[in-house]
Order: sequence, then C-alpha cells, then structure tokens
Amino acid sequence: MAEQLQQSMTKILLVDDDEAHRLMLKAILKDEGYQVFEVDDGLKAVEAVKGEFYDLILMDVRMTEMSGIEALQEIKKIRPGIPVLIMTAYGSIKSAVEAMKLGAYDYLTKPLDTDELRLTIARILDHHRLQAENLQLRERLANRFDFSQIVGKSKKMQDLFEMIALVAPSDATVLISGESGTGKELIANAIHQNSPRKDKPFIKVNCAALPETLLESELFGHEKGAFTGAIHRTKGRFELANGGTLFLDEVAEMSPATQVKLLRVLQEQAFEPLGGGKTLQVEVRILAATNKNLEEEVHKGRFRKDLFYRLHVVPVYVPPLRERKEDIPLLAGYFLSRYREKNNRDIKGFTPRAIDLLVRYDWPGNVRELENAVERGVILCRGDYLTPEELPLALQALDKMSTEEGPEVTASCSVSEMEKRLILKTLEQTGGNRTRAAELLGISRRTLQYKLKEYGIH
Repeated sequence: MAEQLQQSMTKILLVDDDEAHRLMLKAILKDEGYQVFEVDDGLKAVEAVKGEFYDLILMDVRMTEMSGIEALQEIKKIRPGIPVLIMTAYGSIKSAVEAMKLGAYDYLTKPLDTDELRLTIARILDHHRLQAENLQLRERLANRFDFSQIVGKSKKMQDLFEMIALVAPSDATVLISGESGTGKELIANAIHQNSPRKDKPFIKVNCAALPETLLESELFGHEKGAFTGAIHRTKGRFELANGGTLFLDEVAEMSPATQVKLLRVLQEQAFEPLGGGKTLQVEVRILAATNKNLEEEVHKGRFRKDLFYRLHVVPVYVPPLRERKEDIPLLAGYFLSRYREKNNRDIKGFTPRAIDLLVRYDWPGNVRELENAVERGVILCRGDYLTPEELPLALQALDKMSTEEGPEVTASCSVSEMEKRLILKTLEQTGGNRTRAAELLGISRRTLQYKLKEYGIH
C-alpha cells in the first residue's frame, strides 16, 4: 500500500515527438501507477522543467525542434539532480553514450523492452530516493543537530550520530547503554537538545548515587511531614521534568520497590508524592542509561522484565574507546585545546611517541580517563609538546615495557602488571628512595605509597 502511494505521487515527464510511441509509453507508465506528463519536443521539456518538479524524465534523443542531447544540457543547468533516462535507436548508441557523459542516468534502445523499461525506472527512482534520504539526513546532522560536545569521526560514532538524529525528534523512550566513561550523559543531552522539547526542562537523576528512600523522594517528591526532616513540600524530578525530558542515569541500580513505582509512572504518566494521597499527572519523555547488560540483569532477577521492555523501546549503544581508536587523536586534540586554554598554557601538541601511546592504550575508563590524562599532561608539561613523561603512570609503564623490556611483555600481561614492574624497577634504580622514585615516575609520594600497598609491598 505504501509503495503504491509512493508511486502515485511520482511524476514522470515523457518527452517524445512520436505520438504513437508516446501514447504507448504513457499507458505503460500509468499502469505502473506513475503520474505521467508529456511533451513532444526538447524545447517544451526545458520549459516544463522550469515550472514543475519531476522525479524522472524519460526522453528520446532524436526530436525535430530540439534534440534530447541539447535538452539534457539545458535541463541539467536548471535542475542538476533530476535523473534523465534516454531512449535511442539501436544505430544511435554513440548519442546515448554522449548523453551519459552529459549527465543522463542511463539509456534504453528502441524498440523498448517493456519489462526492462519498468525495472530501469524503478531502479533509478529507488536509487534517487535513497540519495535524497541520505542527503536529507546529512543536512539534518549538519544543520539541525548539535553534536559539538561529542567528538568522533569513526564509523561507529557516525552511526551513533545518525541514530540520534532519527530518534531525537520523537517522544520515544531511549535506553542508552555503554561502559562507564563513554559519554552516555552527553548522548542523552544531545537527544534532548535536538528534540522538540529542547526549550523544556532536562532533569537528571543518578540512580546509583542515592539510597532507596532518598531516590524515591528525589523521583516523586514528598509532602510536608512525609518523613523526619520533611519540613515542607518538595517537588520530585518527574514533576520538575513535566513537559520535558527526565534522564535516569544508572537505572540498573534501582531497588525492586522503586522499579515498581517507576513502571507505574511509565504506564500511566501518574504518581503520588511520598506522604500524600493526591495523584499527579505528568507528561515526560524518559531517557535511561546503564553500564550494565540489562537483559542479563533481568535473567538474574535483579531487574524487572516489564520495566526493561518499557525502557528498551529504542536502544542506543555507545561504543568504548578501544573500539574506535581512530577517534583517540581527535579526542586528545579536543581536550588539549580545552585545558590549554583553561590553564593558560602555550602547548602546541603531542609528540609522535605520546600520540602512539594514547592510541595503543586500551582506556578502561574510556573518554573520561582520556580527558583526565590530557588535563594532567597539560598541567605537568614544561615544553612546547606533551610527551610520554607527562602522561599517567599506566601509559608510561606501557612505554617503558615496550621499549626497555619488550621481550618480557606478553599478550596476557596486564597494564597493572606493567605498572607494578615499572614501579619496582624505578625503586631499584633509586636504591629504595620512595620520594625520588615518585619524582621519576611523575606521581606524588602518596600515590606511590598507595600503589605499593595495593601490590602488597610495604
């Protein structure tokens, strides 16, 4: 039904000075459900294109007033993107090839095979429609959507941007999943800022940061006297977000009791504040985030299946940094610019060795860890370029182990193990002087003490 409707809206301009041939083609195209408009020479075709939009032009090469080749050149000046399908006699293939060079999409030889005609037109329209949709999406991404806070040129990030562009204008509930530090809150913010609710409240609550009783109060509010210390009525996050968006971060950390209450709000868009019997109606879009696999949590009985399906309307996955390493130099440069300006430092960039280390490291803390590493480097850097010596201990360990002790490093050797070896080697070089070792490692003595305790060294 949708395809038939689409075809009935498709306009084809038929250009041919052979009336009998034109009538035959018109009947075939109308039978396929297309809207057909006809003219009998190239000059009229050019005039028609000036005043009307057509999805495709089917045009003969040989015509008396203006040839198809001449008409094609003029049409392409007026509407460069319109697909033109040329018809030519078998002996005039050379003209068809010339037309292709001038921008014709394809050509068919006379006498036309009607099945080939139908298939070729359908193929051209499908391809042209897909191009238009891709162009529209790119324009939406470039002009309507603000991703200025999310940095990434990798295929995975471009796919993520496209997903945001598609889901943001809707009211659909979105479940954002990904490891800690990947930027799930930034994604939630981008969805809200590019939605029709962007001028309405964007309210956030971290479900892991509050105990059960406080979380319920934060979400649903409370009446005066609802509990000890409730000296006045307080609005909850749902009430504050009314008309806008509520972002539930770390939603997997909710207690079973709170999950039940959340489910009711999602189903009925209504709730009661703690200590009150009055039901409040709200109209809120829900965005939720988790660093856990919610399906596994459901299987383990720690998360309600019905709530999972309520939240899992549109799943959005934010890839970890190790899965998009091509973005690391770009992100590092972005953070360098930010913290160079913040700290009033004139640092030109990274040394090649430093960039190599940043790319090789797996970043278990993801973008947040990379940002902290660059900020630390900017503060410690003494020269024009940030070097490995200004990077965190784990990266220095990776550098040292790969250059000085390469044969001892195996695929199973963890970053913490390399870090431990570097610390022990540095202590050996300083004769056990922990203050000097800390200076050489670029960390505080307190951090060194903590690391030694962690490794069981006293």
